[in-house]
Amino acid sequence: MKTHYYLGWFNDFFPENLGKVLEEDIADRKSLAMISSNPLLNEDVGAAERSWLDQAGIMFEDYHLINYHVQKEDAQAFIQNASAIFLLGGDTLKQNRFLIDYELSDIIKKSTAVVLGASAGAINMSAKWLCSKNFGYPVEKSSLYDGIGLDNFSVLSHFDLENNMELVQDELSSLSEELNIYASNKDCAVRIKGDNVDILGNVYLISQSKIQKLDETL
Repeated sequence: MKTHYYLGWFNDFFPENLGKVLEEDIADRKSLAMISSNPLLNEDVGAAERSWLDQAGIMFEDYHLINYHVQKEDAQAFIQNASAIFLLGGDTLKQNRFLIDYELSDIIKKSTAVVLGASAGAINMSAKWLCSKNFGYPVEKSSLYDGIGLDNFSVLSHFDLENNMELVQDELSSLSEELNIYASNKDCAVRIKGDNVDILGNVYLISQSKIQKLDETL
């Protein structure tokens, strides 16, 4: 059964209820493949995300940081054999480019591992996402990017929705006619397990240009 976690950002640690379901879902703890969002760097990447898992008591025998310093074939093998895959937060565009360069998207889609993404990682897990300067990207013209497409929806993660609700609705109106969009800020999660969708924190659904806050289920 596919299990995907689209996370915002956690300044401290996972809430207890999120840690508990993750602990249940990630039964196999042989290896964690962490996909960098700043793949030219080779250190101090993924420490925050790993600390969230450590605090929840979810520890692995092996940890692999996937970036340009790892050979492409090795990176693909680490992902194919991973118990869990974590797309790290940071630079959405750099991570998206890296996924293409290393041909990782199809391997992640075929994997039976639990897949998690935080902030940028959650965005790149989705089917499509909007790159706009209003969302903080260094671009003049807005454009749509293809994500991995683990689920057929879009994600806006770790964005200050509460103070920019009208802007978010305007920016994403066109895309919401094509795909449902889950939008969230910090301390939030959307969990897809099989056909079930679970919500933690303040998560909004934008669909057909309308926006609604979703009830928490975790």
